[in-house]
Amino acid sequence: MKKFWTPFRIIATVVVLSLVAVFASCNSNEVTPTSTTPAQPGVAESRNSTTPPLTPVPPTVMEAQLHAVDGSSIKLSSYSGKVLLVNLWATWCGPCRMETPELVRLHKEFQPRGVEMIGLSTEDPAGSEASVRDFVRAFNVDYRIGWATPEVALALMQGRSSIPQSFVITREGRILKRFIGFSPTATPPQLRQALEDALAAKG
Repeated sequence: MKKFWTPFRIIATVVVLSLVAVFASCNSNEVTPTSTTPAQPGVAESRNSTTPPLTPVPPTVMEAQLHAVDGSSIKLSSYSGKVLLVNLWATWCGPCRMETPELVRLHKEFQPRGVEMIGLSTEDPAGSEASVRDFVRAFNVDYRIGWATPEVALALMQGRSSIPQSFVITREGRILKRFIGFSPTATPPQLRQALEDALAAKG
């Protein structure tokens, strides 16, 4: 009688389960807490006159010294007075890889108008430095890339651990729009509109 758990079946099962775990952990069907629409990945919350004031980025996040892939440091407070897009991502995340070319296009479009963009990997810098560098080269990323500390990632995510997550931050350091997940059709135009709104906003 043949054994069911042959070495080949064990390896195949481990591979399949690993792939399921990876995609389940980074694909998001969530929206921001104030949204009343059905869950759609990559769709931002909408605001109206009854919506509370924009949420300030916590000082612990603004003042954190974050390690950048080029060896320098990143501090969000040094971008005060500019519109900022912060993207939380990881090299192993499928939706993040789909989103990156769109972010590169948006950066080329909006940087001349004063918008800064920063991508922060949620991976451990010690174990992901080579893969992050390879990712930057493969996708021709021309905006700043670094790593979010666990404290910074948790403060920004506010209990929603799915990635990618993007935050459009006003010149005054307040979160105008938050995007969780990525939709190829919905996210790029909404990100573009959010950046336009942030640029047009009065102080």
